Amino acid sequence: MSLPIDRRIVQIESHLRDSAHVKRLVAEQCSEAILSAADLVTDAFRHGNKVLLCGNGGSAADCQHMAAEFTSRLTMDFARPGLPAIALTTDTSFLTAYANDFDFSGVFARQIQALGKPGDVLIGLSTSGNSKNVIKAVDAARRLNMQVIILCGSGGKLKDLADVAICVPSTKTQFIQESHLAAEHIVCHLVERALFGEMGVTESIAA
Repeated sequence: MSLPIDRRIVQIESHLRDSAHVKRLVAEQCSEAILSAADLVTDAFRHGNKVLLCGNGGSAADCQHMAAEFTSRLTMDFARPGLPAIALTTDTSFLTAYANDFDFSGVFARQIQALGKPGDVLIGLSTSGNSKNVIKAVDAARRLNMQVIILCGSGGKLKDLADVAICVPSTKTQFIQESHLAAEHIVCHLVERALFGEMGVTESIAA
C-alpha cells in the first residue's frame, strides 16, 4: 500500500532540502578543488592530451555523462569543437573479458595501461572513496605520469592519492552522487570557457 500523499510529499521535500544542504557545503568547502580540477583538465586539453574516466554503478553513469559532455558539448548555446574524453566503463566486451579472464579489480587499470599516456588526466569517481578498481586505476595512471582527479565523499583512501580531490562532505551515496553531477557540470563549464572564451567558437565539424 502506498503512503498517504502528505507523507510522500514530506519525504520528497526532505530529500531535496537535504541534498541542497550538501550542495551548500560543497560550495563552501569544495570550490577551490573544483577550480583546480578544471585547471588540470584545461591544461591537458591545451597540450593535446585526453581525459579518461572510471567509476562503478552510478559513478560509471557519471563517467559516461561527463565524457559525453566533453566530446559533444555541455549546453546548446555554447558551440565548440569536441574534446577528447573516454569513459572506461562502456566497452562491455572488454569489461566482461578481462573480469572473466583475470579479475574485476583490474578493469580500469588495464585500459589506462593500454590507452593512457603522460600528460593525460584520470578522473576517478567513488562515493565510498575505497573502490578497489579505482585505486588500481590511480596506480596505473601514476606509472604513466598522468594527473589524477578524484570525486568522492567524505571518507576513503582515494582522496589522499589524488592531485585534486573533490570530497563531498557527506556519507550518503545519493547526496554524494547528486553533488558529483553538479561538480562535473561546473568543471565542464569552466573548461569550455577557458579554452574557447565566453562566447565559444564555430565548430570545425557540424553536428
